Amino acid sequence: MGLPQSRTLSKEIANAGTALARGEPILVYDAPEREGETDLIFLSERATPELIHLARRDAGGLICTAISEELRRQLDLPFFSDLLANAQSRYPLLASLAEAPRYDRRSAFGITVNHRANYTGVSDNERALTIRTLGEIATNAPHRSPEGLREEFRESFVSPGHVPLLYASPGLLRERKGHTELAVSLLRMTKLSESATVCEMLGDSGGARSPVAARRYADDHGWIFLEGNTITGAWQQWSA
Repeated sequence: MGLPQSRTLSKEIANAGTALARGEPILVYDAPEREGETDLIFLSERATPELIHLARRDAGGLICTAISEELRRQLDLPFFSDLLANAQSRYPLLASLAEAPRYDRRSAFGITVNHRANYTGVSDNERALTIRTLGEIATNAPHRSPEGLREEFRESFVSPGHVPLLYASPGLLRERKGHTELAVSLLRMTKLSESATVCEMLGDSGGARSPVAARRYADDHGWIFLEGNTITGAWQQWSA
């Protein structure tokens, strides 16, 4: 039996899921009225030292790992802004720092982690291990109890570390249209483990790489380039 019409995926979305599943990166441009940035995105469970090297060399932004709100709740992980707010009584300076970003109502940033087997945690090999393990936890999440997942997380990671976590909004693209939600929504629609690693594409002039240049980069490598509106439109149909 086929999927209901509302769950039928466009060729663009299905192809993006196939590319991610086989370990290829894709590029996603959010929107000119938001960050106006393109992120290089890959499936966390497929992280390799080569992908980390590619992200820092060709993208150049911060390499972060996004997870779903469901997994964040299972792990009982805090937003970084909440940590700042809770520490204000002891460190009053933090009260003036815990502000929403200019482009959104709230930051998606959570804690930072390293894998316990790492030394410094910053090398391509070590960040790949950290990110791949995060992806494996996301893969295991539907089949594990919250207690079991938290134990696995405790045994796997230390904090602070060199991989920042990003938490998707509960309603995904109905609430927020950042790269975190775009990535996790895409993974959910294509039935992949719900952790993606993202890195902003920077240009040579000191700012973000233009969408035209980012699309050209994707075309040169034979990789998929998606606009945020394409993912949002597919999500609205899929989740109806």
